[in-house]
Amino acid sequence: MRLTYVFSELGTGLKRNLSMTVAVIVTIWVSLTLVALGLLLQQQVNKTQEVWGSKLQITVALCNDNTPVPTCVNGATIEKAMDNSPDVDSYFFRSRAQVYDLYKKISVSDDPTTQALSDVVRQKDFQEQYVITLNDPQKYQGIKSQLSGMPGVATIQDLHQVLGPIYTVIDGLKWAALGAAGVLLISAVLQVSNTIRLAVFARRREIGIMRLVGASSLYIQLPFVMEAVLAGLVGAVLACGSIGLFTAVIILGKLKGHSNITEWVGWHEASMAMIVVLVLGVLLSAVPTLVMSRKYLRV
Repeated sequence: MRLTYVFSELGTGLKRNLSMTVAVIVTIWVSLTLVALGLLLQQQVNKTQEVWGSKLQITVALCNDNTPVPTCVNGATIEKAMDNSPDVDSYFFRSRAQVYDLYKKISVSDDPTTQALSDVVRQKDFQEQYVITLNDPQKYQGIKSQLSGMPGVATIQDLHQVLGPIYTVIDGLKWAALGAAGVLLISAVLQVSNTIRLAVFARRREIGIMRLVGASSLYIQLPFVMEAVLAGLVGAVLACGSIGLFTAVIILGKLKGHSNITEWVGWHEASMAMIVVLVLGVLLSAVPTLVMSRKYLRV
């Protein structure tokens, strides 16, 4: 096989279809960037669930003089219920003084309104609490429903109510990114197919001559495949560069250094996403080209 001819045809094809090639590169770039962002968001959801999963505790607030709940009048059998529950790993009691001290620690603020409220609130205004750690943080409904309405129980709080909307937003962003990426990937495949069809049509006379002199299908297809794969690789490399910039500036520069609410994704997750992007870039360009060139090279 004469590689000189193959590379010559590759250069000719790129010059002839420059605008289409640029369009393919840009489409693949944007679509693969969105795919990588979706993968990073998925990893971020997993990390957040792992970090917060072990910390998702249920807080059972007991009745006091300021919570005239009907179930408060007969006392409580809360500890017995927790001891017999298969969902409870451990629990500890937090006195009214401990709850008040905890409030004073977390309410430190320069805001005048917060300071004024902190000065007015007294220890007697707080409720004693049981803090429950579960065997499986996701299985919290059983013990929660069991304790709800039990004598002595005023309210039951769990962090699922706080973190649930956060997980919903991250999941929504992930699926939005992957959905937009899917539409753009389909557009990229169609653009690659149209580019190959136009390239074959523009070179139909040369292809016919090569067929007459006995050139193999692979020999004829190779310049088209190389042209498409080159465009796919350029788009994938640009997507990797975008993900690298996003990881360095946004995740490591803005989030990881200034927020410790969770463990953030880093270069390991970004590298995995880049590998997926590179593989997809080659497949998105090579597979449609092989399929379409076999169809349109039958002259």
